[in-house]
Amino acid sequence: MDGKPRLLDQVRDQIRLKHYSIRTERVYCEWVKRYVRFHNYRHPIEMGAAEVEVFLSDLAVRRDVSASTQNQALAALLFLYKQVLKQDLPWLGEVVRAKKPARLPVVLSIQEVQQILSRLEGEVGLVARLLYGAGLRLMEALRLRVKDVDFARNELIIRDGKGQKDRVTVLPVSVIEPLRLHLATVRVMHQQALAEGNGDVYLPDALSRKYPKAPWEWAWQYVFPATGLSVDPRSGA
Repeated sequence: MDGKPRLLDQVRDQIRLKHYSIRTERVYCEWVKRYVRFHNYRHPIEMGAAEVEVFLSDLAVRRDVSASTQNQALAALLFLYKQVLKQDLPWLGEVVRAKKPARLPVVLSIQEVQQILSRLEGEVGLVARLLYGAGLRLMEALRLRVKDVDFARNELIIRDGKGQKDRVTVLPVSVIEPLRLHLATVRVMHQQALAEGNGDVYLPDALSRKYPKAPWEWAWQYVFPATGLSVDPRSGA
């Protein structure tokens, strides 16, 4: 043994160094494992464009995956070679990316949206109204923190959105009062959790070391917290 970390550990280290999401980490690691298994457990450093092409072709032809899935696999392998194995990619231009079929999006009418929202109640209904009224992606809504809701300005601050970018968007007037009531309920739950010795949340980018008391503070709590205790998928804590 030369003491070097295992390949997947190297992949995880580079992903975390670049602050990619846990979902990206899981997806990339899974594609690397599938790539290595497909080629009878050869080390990727022994392979290149030809093996990547064969793997991607098998996904498209034999497994009949979508273009987006094939491109996701390619992105994972390019990350592996460029960021982890530190290889130049003179063969990058030889790898053909699958093209997504051009399809017209399905756009609901205002009446159809109203009919859907009218059938959603409680927390699910509130999330749906935020998605529609504020233009949020699902995970952006579920990751909202209390401090990112600005009732004074009727704004929401979206942290680490698509492309790891922050942005400000409107807080729909129609959800202000329901959201206030929801947060009042969540605060009671948080106080109860604190009394039970819990109530701390995950903080990104080592903020918990910089602000050791912040995980228990109300401002850092999730607007839509989990119904039970959760485990950090990376640390296991």
